[in-house]
Formats: sequence, structure tokens, C-alpha cells
Amino acid sequence: MSLKKQPVTGMKDILPDEMTLRDYLIGVIKETYRSFGFTPMETPCVEHIENLTSKQGGDNEKLIFKILKRGEKLRLADAAGEEDLCDSGLRYDLTLPLTRYYANNAAKLPSPFKALQCGSVWRADRPQKGRYRQFTQCDIDILGEESNLAEIELILAIAKTLKKLVPENDFLVRVNDRKILRAMVAFAGFPAGQEDGVLITLDKMDKIGTDGVRAELIENGASEASADQYLGLLKDLGTDAAAVRSLGEKLGDFLEPGTAEGLAEIMEAVQSVSGGAVKVQFDPTLVRGMGYYTGTIFEVSMEGFGGSVAGGGRYDKMVGKFTGTDVPACGFSIGFERIIAILMDQQYVIPTQKEKVAILLDKKLSAARRTEALQEAETLRAEGKDVLVTKMAKNKKFQREQLSQQGYTVFRDYFEA
Repeated sequence: MSLKKQPVTGMKDILPDEMTLRDYLIGVIKETYRSFGFTPMETPCVEHIENLTSKQGGDNEKLIFKILKRGEKLRLADAAGEEDLCDSGLRYDLTLPLTRYYANNAAKLPSPFKALQCGSVWRADRPQKGRYRQFTQCDIDILGEESNLAEIELILAIAKTLKKLVPENDFLVRVNDRKILRAMVAFAGFPAGQEDGVLITLDKMDKIGTDGVRAELIENGASEASADQYLGLLKDLGTDAAAVRSLGEKLGDFLEPGTAEGLAEIMEAVQSVSGGAVKVQFDPTLVRGMGYYTGTIFEVSMEGFGGSVAGGGRYDKMVGKFTGTDVPACGFSIGFERIIAILMDQQYVIPTQKEKVAILLDKKLSAARRTEALQEAETLRAEGKDVLVTKMAKNKKFQREQLSQQGYTVFRDYFEA
């Protein structure tokens, strides 16, 4: 039987043009994040299965690539359930591994710790166009900073990075707070235990509209009074910092003191520091699905592209799951694959690419003449050029066309003197 040449379902081969773009973008992302004081770090792609299934990852916990125990530890005959067969799995995001990393290494790390991590994650999701089971995430996180300085810096860093990566596309940063969401549920009089269901329905607002949300809330057991009270909070509510403060006043004692003012300060600080270049809006329907968020949450939507291209939030309780002591933490992740899709569609040209030279060697070239060609290649590389040395093809015109498509602009033909 012949071997299969197609990649495994849900995975993809990355061709050179895309890989060149990916390498460039990763370089821009890391350079920009470093300018904000973030420090590169890395975690293993394999995590303990107990960590991955700790009810922190929302629906992602249903999409884990689980790894069988090995050797003598794998006892199929004695296994009563799946938990007896698996002891680890591939990470589904970079946040949970980061919190384990911090819990394990906090004594060796600065405080606050500004982490920069880019790497592959895996989710056994249903494959579709533009969505694969292995993809890259680029995260920045601040651990140990309890004030909203963390959120302000994260938003400014993400905004600056997006402006570098996709300068032609406008984007909007939408913000909310999980504490506001919970206070709205309590204010509307929903029974205890219905909070998660209410927020899941609210998250569909952009798809089914206000009437659809109301109908689904009632269908799921909410009273008409509670549904109307909840949606009444959203009626005629603005999107600026003043709207946040206004909602905070309405919610009164249902909302933790300082929450509305803290979110309003974030919005005003980002807009002030950026000179109004970064658009920030309050979105009381923004929920985000990860179970570990405890406070501020944010997403970035981009002109000409459906869905979000970046997102994140505060997760002050995650480190405590490992150590017993909570550590304030907040993070933001760029949707790297979505940015790649946008730029590939735009046929993006890398702006600062080096001059690329192709040295083509005739097949009858002597060893001495070939050495001369290799020496010239070394000289050109020392001048900062990218140099390819390869044999001439029979069809020289087609060969040059292919090399031109790869970015080569200068050609040197070497024949025997």
C-alpha cells in the first residue's frame, strides 16, 4: 500500500510564499511587543490532561487532542474509562500553559511579568475553509499587575502591532467587563444558576438581534419581566466612557465598586495616549467564551473581515488554581491565522525584503568556476543580500519566471570561461 501524500484532515502544508510572510509577521509582532517591555518565553506543546480539563477552557475542552499513556502505564484491559488511558494532551491555547509556567517559575521571574509567547495550538474542531486543527497564536500577558495599567498597555501594544501588520484596514477595539455582565444578570432578577445560560444567549446578539435574544431567554426558562429588564439596560446605551459610567450608576450595589470607573479609565487612557487613533467602544453584549475570564474583556474587529482578529481579558483566578494564591493576570492574543488570510488575499508584499539574487550555474561548469560562483555568493551575502545558488534548468525562461515569483530580482549566469 502506498503512503498517503495528503496531510491529516484539518492540517495544512504551508508553501514557501506563505511561510515567508508568516516569518516576517512573527518578526514584526515580536519586535513590537519587545518595544513595550514584553519578554519572550515558551511552554511545551504537551500539557497534563488534568490541567487541560480543569473547566477553564470553555468549549475548547471538548476539542483536546488527547495522548495515550505509553509503555507499561497503558493498560487497555484494566481501563474503566478514558481517564485511565490518557495522561496528557496537546495545548488548545497558550494561556493555560502560561499560568502553569508562572506558577512553577514565579520565583525566577520579575514582577510584574510581561510575557510574549508565539506558538502552535491544537483543537480537534470541525475543519472548514480558513479553520484548521493546528494554528498559531501570538499572545502577550501581564501577570502580577492588578491595576488597569495592564489593560491599557495590552490594548496599546495590540493596536500598534495591528497598524504595522494591516495598515490598510481600520479596526475597532470593543471592551466590556465580566463583572458588569454578572451585575446586569443579577439586576434583571434572573434566578441563581442561570447566569451562564443568559450570557451564552447574549453572545448571540449580533446574529439573532434583540428580539431573538429575548425569545431565547424566555424559551430557556427566564420570565418576560427579567428578559425585558435585562434588555432595557441596553436600550439607548451609548458606546463611550460616559455610557459605562451611566450603566454603572444604574446597576448600583449589584456592581462591584470601581468596576465601571476602571473600564471607563481604560477607554479614555487608550484614546488619549493614541491621540484618538485607536478606536475603543464599550460593548455590553461582548461576552467571550473562555471560562477563566474574571474582569475586563476585549475583542478587535477589523474592516472587511468577519469575526474578531484579536481578543483577550483578565483572568485573576487561574494562577491560584495551581498555587492556592491568586495572582492578577491579563492577556491579549492576535488571531494570527486571520491576519495571514487577510494579507494573502491582499497579495501583500513584504516592505523591507532584502534584494534577492539568483546565481545560475551551467551544468558543464568546472569545479574551479563553480568555486568562483560560490565566492561571489558569499560576497553578496556579506552585503546583506539573499543569494540562491542553483543549476540552470533546461527551460531557462520558465526557471526565471518561477524565481521571479519567489522575489528574485537579480540573476547571474555562470558559464565556463
